[in-house]
Order: sequence, then C-alpha cells, then structure tokens
Amino acid sequence: MELALLGAAIGAGLAAIGGAIAVALIVKATIEGTTRQPELRGPLQTLMFIGVPLAEAVPIMAIVVAFILIFV
Repeated sequence: MELALLGAAIGAGLAAIGGAIAVALIVKATIEGTTRQPELRGPLQTLMFIGVPLAEAVPIMAIVVAFILIFV
C-alpha cells in the first residue's frame, strides 16, 4: 500500500512538472513567432489556445490515475 502512495505522489509530481514545461514551451514558441512575424499574431494565438489545453490534458489524466492508485 505504501509503495502505491509513493508511486502516486511521484507520478502526480512528474505530471505537474511535465505539464508546466509543456505549457512554457508552447507559450515561448508563440511569443517567438509573434516577435518574428507580428502579422501572424492571431493564427499563432489560436494555435496556442488549442495547444495549451492539449498539453494540460495528459497531466490531468496522470493525476486522476494517481488518485485511483491512492483510493483503490
């Protein structure tokens, strides 16, 4: 039981770190693209608004699995 708790804690922590890094890279790329070609600001923002939730979906699923490991 204690190993499941440890695994869940490590998994949730790594998922949070991975999600934060993914979002940071997406926003960084959008800012760089807007800096290089300001006329593409709208399409780049649209892609960013689609990409950020997709990058956050995987860590959320990992945290759900961690909770399942804790409570089941």
